[in-house]
Amino acid sequence: MLACDNYPTLCRANNKTPALPREAYLPINRCNLPAVILGSPTYHAAPMPLRLDGVAELHADLFRRLDAAQTSAQRANIFQDYMTVHFRLEQPEDAGYNATRGGRRGAHYISVLRGWSVNADSREGAVLKGWVESRFGLTPRFHGEPLRDPSAPAYRHYLEMRAAGLYGTHALEAQLDLVYSYCQYELARAWPADAPLTLYRGVNRMDDFEQLGGDARRPRLLLNNLNSFTGQRERADEFGDYILTVRVPTPLIVCYCGLLPGALRGEDEYLVLGGVYDVTRSTL
Repeated sequence: MLACDNYPTLCRANNKTPALPREAYLPINRCNLPAVILGSPTYHAAPMPLRLDGVAELHADLFRRLDAAQTSAQRANIFQDYMTVHFRLEQPEDAGYNATRGGRRGAHYISVLRGWSVNADSREGAVLKGWVESRFGLTPRFHGEPLRDPSAPAYRHYLEMRAAGLYGTHALEAQLDLVYSYCQYELARAWPADAPLTLYRGVNRMDDFEQLGGDARRPRLLLNNLNSFTGQRERADEFGDYILTVRVPTPLIVCYCGLLPGALRGEDEYLVLGGVYDVTRSTL
Protein backbone atom coordinates (compact mmCIF):
# COMPACT_ATOMS: atom_id res chain seq x y z
CA MET A 1 0.00 0.00 0.00
CA LEU A 2 1.24 3.49 -0.80
CA ALA A 3 2.38 5.52 2.20
CA CYS A 4 1.56 9.20 2.47
CA ASP A 5 5.10 10.10 3.57
CA ASN A 6 6.49 8.49 0.42
CA TYR A 7 4.04 10.13 -1.96
CA PRO A 8 3.49 13.66 -0.61
CA THR A 9 2.34 15.13 -3.93
CA LEU A 10 -0.43 12.55 -4.12
CA CYS A 11 -1.57 13.05 -0.54
CA ARG A 12 -1.47 16.84 -0.23
CA ALA A 13 -3.08 19.69 -2.10
CA ASN A 14 -0.03 21.81 -1.20
CA ASN A 15 2.83 21.63 1.27
CA LYS A 16 0.69 22.51 4.28
CA THR A 17 -2.93 21.53 3.75
CA PRO A 18 -4.07 17.91 3.29
CA ALA A 19 -6.35 17.57 0.26
CA LEU A 20 -8.63 15.26 2.24
CA PRO A 21 -9.31 16.38 5.84
CA ARG A 22 -7.99 13.94 8.44
CA GLU A 23 -11.41 13.37 9.97
CA ALA A 24 -12.82 12.26 6.59
CA TYR A 25 -10.82 9.05 6.19
CA LEU A 26 -9.43 6.03 7.98
CA PRO A 27 -5.71 5.12 8.01
CA ILE A 28 -6.44 1.67 6.56
CA ASN A 29 -8.90 0.20 4.09
CA ARG A 30 -9.41 -2.90 1.96
CA CYS A 31 -8.39 -1.77 -1.50
CA ASN A 32 -5.18 -1.06 -3.38
CA LEU A 33 -4.99 2.70 -2.66
CA PRO A 34 -5.30 4.47 0.70
CA ALA A 35 -8.28 6.74 1.27
CA VAL A 36 -6.12 9.87 1.54
CA ILE A 37 -5.24 9.36 -2.14
CA LEU A 38 -8.43 8.01 -3.69
CA GLY A 39 -10.47 10.71 -1.92
CA SER A 40 -8.29 13.58 -3.15
CA PRO A 41 -8.48 15.86 -6.22
CA THR A 42 -5.08 14.54 -7.30
CA TYR A 43 -6.65 11.13 -7.88
CA HIS A 44 -9.24 12.76 -10.14
CA ALA A 45 -6.42 14.20 -12.23
CA ALA A 46 -4.62 10.86 -12.54
CA PRO A 47 -6.99 7.97 -11.70
CA MET A 48 -6.02 4.34 -11.62
CA PRO A 49 -8.15 1.20 -11.14
CA LEU A 50 -9.34 0.41 -7.62
CA ARG A 51 -9.45 -3.24 -6.60
CA LEU A 52 -11.02 -4.60 -3.45
CA ASP A 53 -8.87 -7.08 -1.56
CA GLY A 54 -9.45 -10.71 -2.53
CA VAL A 55 -12.50 -10.27 -4.76
CA ALA A 56 -10.87 -11.25 -8.07
CA GLU A 57 -9.15 -14.24 -6.47
CA LEU A 58 -12.19 -15.52 -4.57
CA HIS A 59 -14.59 -15.11 -7.49
CA ALA A 60 -12.38 -15.93 -10.47
CA ASP A 61 -15.00 -18.35 -11.83
CA LEU A 62 -17.60 -15.56 -12.03
CA PHE A 63 -15.33 -13.36 -14.12
CA ARG A 64 -14.43 -16.26 -16.41
CA ARG A 65 -18.14 -16.76 -17.07
CA LEU A 66 -18.63 -13.05 -17.69
CA ASP A 67 -15.77 -13.06 -20.21
CA ALA A 68 -17.51 -15.81 -22.17
CA ALA A 69 -20.85 -13.95 -22.43
CA GLN A 70 -21.70 -12.02 -25.59
CA THR A 71 -24.03 -9.28 -24.34
CA SER A 72 -24.52 -7.10 -21.28
CA ALA A 73 -27.93 -8.72 -20.67
CA GLN A 74 -26.32 -12.16 -20.59
CA ARG A 75 -23.65 -10.91 -18.20
CA ALA A 76 -26.29 -9.40 -15.90
CA ASN A 77 -28.11 -12.74 -15.76
CA ILE A 78 -24.86 -14.60 -15.05
CA PHE A 79 -24.00 -12.16 -12.28
CA GLN A 80 -27.41 -12.37 -10.60
CA ASP A 81 -27.50 -16.17 -10.84
CA TYR A 82 -24.02 -16.36 -9.31
CA MET A 83 -25.04 -14.07 -6.45
CA THR A 84 -28.15 -16.12 -5.73
CA VAL A 85 -26.26 -19.41 -5.61
CA HIS A 86 -23.01 -18.28 -3.99
CA PHE A 87 -24.70 -16.35 -1.18
CA ARG A 88 -27.70 -18.72 -0.90
CA LEU A 89 -30.11 -15.84 -1.22
CA GLU A 90 -33.10 -18.12 -1.64
CA GLN A 91 -32.33 -19.89 1.68
CA PRO A 92 -32.96 -17.17 4.31
CA GLU A 93 -32.84 -19.79 7.07
CA ASP A 94 -29.08 -20.08 6.42
CA ALA A 95 -28.77 -16.53 7.74
CA GLY A 96 -30.82 -17.25 10.85
CA TYR A 97 -34.38 -16.63 9.64
CA ASN A 98 -37.02 -18.80 11.31
CA ALA A 99 -40.59 -18.54 10.04
CA THR A 100 -42.00 -20.02 13.28
CA ARG A 101 -40.08 -17.63 15.50
CA GLY A 102 -40.59 -14.68 13.21
CA GLY A 103 -37.90 -12.16 12.46
CA ARG A 104 -36.51 -10.33 9.48
CA ARG A 105 -35.71 -12.09 6.25
CA GLY A 106 -32.17 -11.20 5.34
CA ALA A 107 -31.58 -8.22 3.10
CA HIS A 108 -29.56 -8.63 -0.08
CA TYR A 109 -27.74 -6.38 -2.52
CA ILE A 110 -30.82 -5.57 -4.64
CA SER A 111 -32.97 -4.59 -1.65
CA VAL A 112 -30.16 -2.41 -0.29
CA LEU A 113 -29.75 -0.55 -3.59
CA ARG A 114 -33.51 -0.06 -3.83
CA GLY A 115 -33.62 1.22 -0.27
CA TRP A 116 -30.90 3.73 -1.07
CA SER A 117 -32.86 4.97 -4.11
CA VAL A 118 -35.87 5.66 -1.90
CA ASN A 119 -33.96 7.25 0.99
CA ALA A 120 -30.18 7.55 1.30
CA ASP A 121 -30.59 8.14 5.06
CA SER A 122 -32.41 4.84 5.60
CA ARG A 123 -31.09 1.65 7.18
CA GLU A 124 -30.02 0.51 3.72
CA GLY A 125 -28.21 3.81 3.27
CA ALA A 126 -26.35 3.25 6.53
CA VAL A 127 -25.26 -0.19 5.30
CA LEU A 128 -23.90 1.25 2.06
CA LYS A 129 -22.10 4.12 3.79
CA GLY A 130 -20.62 1.66 6.29
CA TRP A 131 -19.48 -0.61 3.47
CA VAL A 132 -17.73 2.34 1.78
CA GLU A 133 -16.03 3.20 5.07
CA SER A 134 -14.86 -0.40 5.53
CA ARG A 135 -13.66 -1.02 1.97
CA PHE A 136 -12.40 2.39 0.82
CA GLY A 137 -11.67 4.11 4.12
CA LEU A 138 -13.87 7.16 3.45
CA THR A 139 -15.90 8.03 6.54
CA PRO A 140 -19.54 9.17 6.30
CA ARG A 141 -20.15 12.89 6.76
CA PHE A 142 -23.96 12.83 6.83
CA HIS A 143 -26.73 10.39 7.66
CA GLY A 144 -29.96 12.18 8.43
CA GLU A 145 -27.82 14.85 10.10
CA PRO A 146 -24.14 15.81 10.05
CA LEU A 147 -21.71 13.18 11.37
CA ARG A 148 -18.78 15.12 12.78
CA ASP A 149 -18.22 13.66 16.24
CA PRO A 150 -17.95 9.83 16.57
CA SER A 151 -19.02 10.11 20.21
CA ALA A 152 -22.19 12.10 19.44
CA PRO A 153 -25.73 10.62 19.41
CA ALA A 154 -26.03 11.16 15.64
CA TYR A 155 -23.04 8.94 14.98
CA ARG A 156 -24.23 6.27 17.40
CA HIS A 157 -27.61 6.27 15.67
CA TYR A 158 -25.92 5.76 12.31
CA LEU A 159 -23.92 2.82 13.72
CA GLU A 160 -27.09 1.27 15.15
CA MET A 161 -28.84 1.53 11.78
CA ARG A 162 -25.84 0.01 10.03
CA ALA A 163 -25.70 -2.91 12.48
CA ALA A 164 -29.44 -3.51 12.18
CA GLY A 165 -29.14 -3.53 8.39
CA LEU A 166 -26.38 -6.13 8.44
CA TYR A 167 -27.98 -8.42 11.02
CA GLY A 168 -29.22 -11.75 9.68
CA THR A 169 -27.95 -11.25 6.13
CA HIS A 170 -25.96 -13.48 3.81
CA ALA A 171 -22.58 -11.71 4.02
CA LEU A 172 -24.16 -8.51 2.75
CA GLU A 173 -20.95 -6.49 2.60
CA ALA A 174 -19.30 -9.27 0.57
CA GLN A 175 -22.26 -9.06 -1.82
CA LEU A 176 -21.61 -5.33 -2.22
CA ASP A 177 -17.94 -6.08 -2.94
CA LEU A 178 -19.09 -8.02 -5.99
CA VAL A 179 -21.57 -5.34 -7.06
CA TYR A 180 -18.73 -2.80 -7.16
CA SER A 181 -16.37 -5.20 -8.94
CA TYR A 182 -19.02 -6.13 -11.52
CA CYS A 183 -19.79 -2.44 -12.06
CA GLN A 184 -16.12 -1.80 -12.77
CA TYR A 185 -15.99 -4.79 -15.10
CA GLU A 186 -18.89 -3.42 -17.16
CA LEU A 187 -17.60 0.15 -17.17
CA ALA A 188 -14.22 -1.04 -18.43
CA ARG A 189 -15.93 -2.69 -21.41
CA ALA A 190 -18.02 0.35 -22.28
CA TRP A 191 -15.96 3.39 -21.33
CA PRO A 192 -12.34 4.44 -21.88
CA ALA A 193 -10.33 4.05 -18.70
CA ASP A 194 -8.88 7.56 -18.87
CA ALA A 195 -12.18 9.35 -19.64
CA PRO A 196 -14.23 10.52 -16.61
CA LEU A 197 -18.00 10.72 -16.67
CA THR A 198 -19.75 14.08 -16.37
CA LEU A 199 -22.51 13.76 -13.77
CA TYR A 200 -25.02 16.14 -12.22
CA ARG A 201 -26.85 16.66 -8.94
CA GLY A 202 -29.64 19.06 -8.08
CA VAL A 203 -29.56 20.67 -4.62
CA ASN A 204 -31.41 23.47 -2.85
CA ARG A 205 -28.94 24.41 -0.11
CA MET A 206 -25.23 24.86 -0.67
CA ASP A 207 -24.82 25.41 3.07
CA ASP A 208 -25.36 21.68 3.55
CA PHE A 209 -21.96 20.99 1.98
CA GLU A 210 -18.50 21.32 3.51
CA GLN A 211 -16.63 23.78 1.31
CA LEU A 212 -12.84 23.56 1.47
CA GLY A 213 -11.94 26.20 -1.08
CA GLY A 214 -12.73 27.64 -4.48
CA ASP A 215 -15.47 30.19 -4.99
CA ALA A 216 -19.25 30.31 -5.33
CA ARG A 217 -19.23 29.14 -8.95
CA ARG A 218 -16.43 26.59 -8.67
CA PRO A 219 -16.31 25.39 -5.07
CA ARG A 220 -14.13 22.61 -3.77
CA LEU A 221 -16.46 20.41 -1.70
CA LEU A 222 -16.00 17.53 0.70
CA LEU A 223 -18.82 15.18 -0.30
CA ASN A 224 -20.36 12.41 1.77
CA ASN A 225 -18.58 9.08 1.39
CA LEU A 226 -21.35 7.88 -0.98
CA ASN A 227 -23.54 10.09 -3.17
CA SER A 228 -26.19 9.94 -5.87
CA PHE A 229 -25.73 11.74 -9.17
CA THR A 230 -27.48 11.55 -12.50
CA GLY A 231 -26.12 11.36 -16.00
CA GLN A 232 -28.82 13.74 -17.29
CA ARG A 233 -28.71 17.42 -16.43
CA GLU A 234 -32.43 17.83 -17.09
CA ARG A 235 -33.16 15.21 -14.42
CA ALA A 236 -30.96 17.03 -11.91
CA ASP A 237 -33.14 20.12 -12.46
CA GLU A 238 -36.00 18.23 -10.79
CA PHE A 239 -34.18 17.98 -7.46
CA GLY A 240 -33.01 21.51 -6.75
CA ASP A 241 -32.38 25.05 -7.89
CA TYR A 242 -28.61 24.60 -8.03
CA ILE A 243 -26.96 22.11 -10.35
CA LEU A 244 -23.64 20.62 -9.29
CA THR A 245 -21.57 19.28 -12.17
CA VAL A 246 -18.68 16.92 -11.45
CA ARG A 247 -16.21 14.93 -13.51
CA VAL A 248 -16.02 11.46 -11.97
CA PRO A 249 -13.29 8.90 -12.73
CA THR A 250 -14.99 5.58 -13.45
CA PRO A 251 -13.23 3.74 -10.56
CA LEU A 252 -15.23 5.93 -8.15
CA ILE A 253 -18.57 4.65 -9.48
CA VAL A 254 -20.11 1.94 -7.29
CA CYS A 255 -23.23 1.20 -9.32
CA TYR A 256 -25.40 2.82 -11.98
CA CYS A 257 -28.92 2.61 -13.34
CA GLY A 258 -29.09 -0.18 -15.90
CA LEU A 259 -26.26 -2.27 -14.46
CA LEU A 260 -28.65 -4.58 -12.60
CA PRO A 261 -32.29 -4.85 -13.71
CA GLY A 262 -34.61 -3.71 -10.91
CA ALA A 263 -31.90 -2.19 -8.69
CA LEU A 264 -31.50 1.56 -9.19
CA ARG A 265 -34.70 2.90 -10.71
CA GLY A 266 -34.93 5.91 -12.98
CA GLU A 267 -33.19 9.28 -13.04
CA ASP A 268 -30.17 7.67 -14.76
CA GLU A 269 -28.73 7.34 -11.25
CA TYR A 270 -25.07 6.75 -10.39
CA LEU A 271 -23.74 5.87 -6.94
CA VAL A 272 -20.42 7.68 -6.55
CA LEU A 273 -17.72 7.48 -3.89
CA GLY A 274 -17.10 10.73 -2.04
CA GLY A 275 -14.07 12.69 -0.98
CA VAL A 276 -12.94 16.09 -2.23
CA TYR A 277 -14.41 17.23 -5.54
CA ASP A 278 -13.92 20.36 -7.62
CA VAL A 279 -17.49 21.21 -8.59
CA THR A 280 -19.09 23.57 -11.06
CA ARG A 281 -22.23 25.18 -9.64
CA SER A 282 -24.89 26.58 -11.97
CA THR A 283 -28.52 27.57 -11.69
CA LEU A 284 -31.61 26.86 -13.70
